[in-house]
Amino acid sequence: MNADSKSTIESGKAILGIEFGSTRIKAVLIDRNNKPLAQGSHEWENQLVDGLWTYSIEAIWYGLQDCYANLRANVRKEYDIEIENLAAIGISAMMHGYMPFDKNERIMVPFRTWRNTNTGKAAAELSALFNFNIPLRWSISHLYQAILNGEEHVKNIKFLTTLAGYIHWQITGKKVLGIGDASGMLPIDPVTKNYDAAMVEKFDKLIAPKGFQWKIKDLLPKVLLAGEDAGTLTEDGAKRLDVSGHLKAGIPVCPPEGDAGTGMVATNAVKQRTGNVSAGTSSFSMIVLEKNLSRPYQVIDMVTTPDGSPVAMVHCNNCTSDLNAWVGLFKEYQQLLGVPVDMDEIFSKLYNHALEGDTDCGGLLSYNYFSGEPVTGLEAGRPLFVRSANDKFNLANFMRAHLYGSVAVLKIGNDILFNKEKVNVDKITGHGGLFKTKGVGQRILAAALNSPIYVMETAGEGGAWGIALLASYLVNNTRKQSLAEFLDTNVFAGNSGTEISPTKEEVEGFNTYIKNYQQGLEIEKTAVRFKGEA
Repeated sequence: MNADSKSTIESGKAILGIEFGSTRIKAVLIDRNNKPLAQGSHEWENQLVDGLWTYSIEAIWYGLQDCYANLRANVRKEYDIEIENLAAIGISAMMHGYMPFDKNERIMVPFRTWRNTNTGKAAAELSALFNFNIPLRWSISHLYQAILNGEEHVKNIKFLTTLAGYIHWQITGKKVLGIGDASGMLPIDPVTKNYDAAMVEKFDKLIAPKGFQWKIKDLLPKVLLAGEDAGTLTEDGAKRLDVSGHLKAGIPVCPPEGDAGTGMVATNAVKQRTGNVSAGTSSFSMIVLEKNLSRPYQVIDMVTTPDGSPVAMVHCNNCTSDLNAWVGLFKEYQQLLGVPVDMDEIFSKLYNHALEGDTDCGGLLSYNYFSGEPVTGLEAGRPLFVRSANDKFNLANFMRAHLYGSVAVLKIGNDILFNKEKVNVDKITGHGGLFKTKGVGQRILAAALNSPIYVMETAGEGGAWGIALLASYLVNNTRKQSLAEFLDTNVFAGNSGTEISPTKEEVEGFNTYIKNYQQGLEIEKTAVRFKGEA
């Protein structure tokens, strides 16, 4: 047991971050140096109710309370003390979705999460109206779809927020939202750091014939930047968070944020000309821009950092699942030979051997589509490996093709940014399962994006750590630094990691691969038509 850590918690100087993920609620307690002290978690799953994905209000509160209780138990076990007070708290959650409340502060329909895709008509109409890409999962899409559907509750809405905004409101009494989370409700003006006034006016004009007694801004939470006052934990809020009654009221709570923002913070990617790539079962990239894009693109979502810089996000449904399935085949072969299986060793051997292959994979192609892929126009997908008799078919090229395939769609989306929009980026940080084998996924991604890729040796604690850092920024930013400066000097200074830059040959090789890949998409489309779902 660390005496300093115990003293930090005992004296009420620890900081708490809680993030509501899709399958897990996680709490992280950090010290004044932003290092983790303890953690708690709660597993949960969304439910399909009347054709829509949701989490009940009861599940939300039970999950939060159980997660905090799990953290308390961890602190008692490690330090033999109780959490009585904290320096600050931060709440973050999955972005977007739809949580409308009436005048009595009751939710009017079950929480509609980001996962729902019933908003196609609304998203398309709003994208055209705003001349701005409005994704299916955004809150404004859900609201407008409810209007188009003639849902009775809409006329009586008094407040509309996200999951993070809801929890924050309930524990502080403040109807506010961090700008990153707010940017997934309605587009943000990068100059005013508020909801885009022209789009607000267009939306109000669009729905005026309906005769509602509200304007859209009446419903939305107030937008706050990282570090701004977002209220304190109320007596009732303390009781709702800690049912044991130990936690005191009056603790500052930072602006609630979305999981995109906390991911940027946790990877030190909030500065303009930086970005991060998450590559696991699915993948996404987030590039912090110096200015807005020249025009909207359906495959690029525009959000913001927690301090309000515009961010271009490319999201891909498929990443490593097919790659992992092929590695599993080699595991079976090893077992067939009676050789002891060490999965880390299998991944390491195969991944590193891939680097010995041709930079263009010898003509081999991999389509890793377990599901559809909007970036390439596929509503459904079938995993597919493609070669001709004349291609250079060997193990190194085979594995390299699958590694390329795992980030191919990500490259297609980002090529729009780098080639069409001439976006400049100085540093991209990679995190997720693809980078577990040291140096390989990093080199592949560097070639794909034609950019240096940085991977930290410690990935921190993910989003819960990210929101804890934002809470730390609220109370520990004594030097009035920008968020980027605060992270550089107080969190990531001396955090060793590795940077890999691509060679000219690797970039050219990946470009050849992607040209063949795009030409071969018809093969994938044919496979979807031919081989139906099981």
